[in-house]
Amino acid sequence: MDINRLFNVEGKIVLVTGGAKGIGRMISEGYVTNGATVYISSRDAKACEKAIEELNALGKGKAYAIPANFYKEEEVQRLAEELSKRESKLHVLVNNSGSNWGAPYDQYPSSAWTRVLTLNLHRVFDLTKLLTPLLEKGASPGDPARIINIGSIDGLRVPALETFAYSASKAGLHHLSRVLANHLGGRNITSNTLACGPFRSKMMAETLRKYEDLIVAGIPLARIGTPEDVAGACLFLSSRAGAFVTGATITVDGGAVVAAKL
Repeated sequence: MDINRLFNVEGKIVLVTGGAKGIGRMISEGYVTNGATVYISSRDAKACEKAIEELNALGKGKAYAIPANFYKEEEVQRLAEELSKRESKLHVLVNNSGSNWGAPYDQYPSSAWTRVLTLNLHRVFDLTKLLTPLLEKGASPGDPARIINIGSIDGLRVPALETFAYSASKAGLHHLSRVLANHLGGRNITSNTLACGPFRSKMMAETLRKYEDLIVAGIPLARIGTPEDVAGACLFLSSRAGAFVTGATITVDGGAVVAAKL
């Protein structure tokens, strides 16, 4: 029951998609700070290089970048192949890359659905499938490999903003995560979702600029999420403490969902 053993991720190999910015960057820092080897991937190669420079200055763990454009299926395949060349196993896959699109209902374009669903849902399945052999090799008795899907409270409630494809994609991701938990449990792999509330990220920047006071007023804990909040949840799910948790959707939102009023 030693706390250092329960929450230990030292030596684990982790891939965080979208790990160069926003919530993904917060998660990556949590792993690196606690001794994990972290690979980050996004289509912005410069942002990836900047992030790994910063992460490697932190000390304990190690960070590497494999940039990839997740809108392209062949790029996802390339990422999986490149990671397989560098590592013989994978302990944790964090599916964090995502996009959003907001527009009035009567003007909402069909192309937005293709773009958002491709990145937020379709490519999560593609990448997870391709990396399942590495995850199986990373699993051991009592210490399964972990899939952590970064969802959203907008997949649990009706969103205030007109982000139709985004909220639908996140609701789909939450259910896909449960399906994967059932399907992959026999391969000693867990699958869980973090339904995140507001955090300070590029995606949320404009919304927080306009509505932060209103958003905070609707959160029982009366604040925006911090890096420790989301990184801590990932460390729990990735460590011995979370080894018997699968198929769960954990809200990391300060109570926003339970306080929501339509």
